[in-house]
Amino acid sequence: MTTTHDDLDFSEQVGTVLPYLRRYARALTGSQKSGDTYAVATLEAILEDRSMFEDGMSVKVGLFKCFHSIWNSSGAIVDAPEDPLQSRAQTLLGRLTQNTREVLLLRTIEDFNFTDIAKIIDAEISEARNLLAIAQEEMAHGVSGKVLIIEDEAIISADLHAIVTEQGHDVTSIARTRDEAVIAGSSTKPDLILADIQLADNSSGIDAVNDLLAILGNDVPVIFITAFPERLLTGERPEPAFLISKPYREEQVKSAVSQAMFFASTQTLKS
Repeated sequence: MTTTHDDLDFSEQVGTVLPYLRRYARALTGSQKSGDTYAVATLEAILEDRSMFEDGMSVKVGLFKCFHSIWNSSGAIVDAPEDPLQSRAQTLLGRLTQNTREVLLLRTIEDFNFTDIAKIIDAEISEARNLLAIAQEEMAHGVSGKVLIIEDEAIISADLHAIVTEQGHDVTSIARTRDEAVIAGSSTKPDLILADIQLADNSSGIDAVNDLLAILGNDVPVIFITAFPERLLTGERPEPAFLISKPYREEQVKSAVSQAMFFASTQTLKS
């Protein structure tokens, strides 16, 4: 079969979008393994048939739309929970209104507009808006707890503090370096860690989190924040289930915090 310029251009566009599909799939399933299984199935499907890409539809919207077709046809199956926290999370997820979590992630984490979300989930725009409102209400009744913020920029840490406390969580400490984070987390075990990647003394937020989880155990959900998410979505090593891009929006942080507390993901980056 001859490879055309259009084929190469399409492949390049898919390659650019793929890290974000993987991020979304992982947050949706709560597992890198499950998320990547769905992402691979999506790629295989579009290689066989591009008919799902309607005229004028962007590659990103088409890719996510194809993913949802597979996700829904499979009955949204994920891996069997490996620990009690994931088992509890799956039970909670089963109680959510259908498509609400999908819309919540598409809107707040992946930043799709409602027109595109409606195309992706094959619904009316008004339905997509309503599903988001339901999701926000349902997630608001999730668990609350203690949050450790690892962030070296004072303005950002203050903003994150305000956001999570408004949600009803308690901020136990704000750490600017890896060492400060380890001391703070060891002193008071957090229910959630919200961590930047690059810290004040050029230490790594990833290393700080891994140090903490080695001490506290892998039952603490983690959200990473970075200006370069594509660098962390390579599939070359275990990745965080929740990853927020800088500059972030308040809605994104609230959604990720609710999701992480709700799902209690324990997946972190390993060097």
